[in-house]
Amino acid sequence: QVQLVESGGGSVQSGGSLRLSCVVSRYRYNNYCMGWFRQAPGKEREGVAFIDSDGIIAYADSVKGRFTISQDNAKKTLYLQMTSLKPEDTAIYYCAAGVFTMLGVSRLPTANEFGYWGQGTQVTVSS
Repeated sequence: QVQLVESGGGSVQSGGSLRLSCVVSRYRYNNYCMGWFRQAPGKEREGVAFIDSDGIIAYADSVKGRFTISQDNAKKTLYLQMTSLKPEDTAIYYCAAGVFTMLGVSRLPTANEFGYWGQGTQVTVSS
C-alpha cells in the first residue's frame, strides 16, 4: 500500500520560511501527480502546488512566487519550500499522490483526483 509521510511543519513568524518534506513509499505507477494541499480550520481543503511525471509544475495563485515544489526521485521525496510566509498560510498541510498527469489540463487538480494522502503536518504563521 502506498504511504506518504510528511514532516517539516512548525511555527514561524510572518515573513519566515519552512520546508516541508513528504517521503513516498510503495508507489509503483509510471504516471503520477504529486501535490500539496492545505486546510485551515473551518475552510475547505485547498490545492497549493503540484508536480507530475511529465515535469509539469503548477501553483495556486495565492502562493505563486513564494512557494516552490520539487522532488528528489532518488530519495522518493517531495518538497515544498515556503518563503515569505503569511498568517493566512496557517493550516494543516497534506501531501497527496494520484495516478494521473496534468498534461493538457488547464486547471489545478482537485482533491478528489488524488487517491493517496499523508497524515498532514501543521504550519502556523504568527504576525
